[in-house]
Amino acid sequence: MSMKHTIAVLVNDQPGVLQRVAGLFGRRGFNIESITVGQSEEAGLSRMVIVTTGSDTTLEQIEKQLYKLIDVIKVINLSSKPMVARELALIKVKAEPAVRPEILGVVETFRASVVDIGAVNMMVQVVGDTGKIDAMIELLQPYGICELTRTGATAMVRGNA
Repeated sequence: MSMKHTIAVLVNDQPGVLQRVAGLFGRRGFNIESITVGQSEEAGLSRMVIVTTGSDTTLEQIEKQLYKLIDVIKVINLSSKPMVARELALIKVKAEPAVRPEILGVVETFRASVVDIGAVNMMVQVVGDTGKIDAMIELLQPYGICELTRTGATAMVRGNA
């Protein structure tokens, strides 16, 4: 059965590592739904958080293949543990002055924030899990989304793990 998996990959902070990891997925026919990369708590190491879809067997294969890459230090299946995952989205929506109060109502409901206002549009920032971002986009759609960008998930295991 195909399901969504979130994995964290701790890698050496070296040129080309992202390309090798992404290439591994592509060569094996695995799709990357989202990937975020940034520095980790340890100097010289970066953390990649990858969201992919597949069976548990597929995920096992991915983990084994990742460990074969020289710059991969550790692979953690975050979806097998209690985790916190967040995304950030910036949404530029058409917002003539007459509809701004309605849009601000949606923004407030989602605990989002307006980060820019132009003459005929506004930019909204929303942080949350994938479902929250999807719901916010759906509610802003009728006003006319001019531009949209989202980060993809970043995640950590809850608690002391």
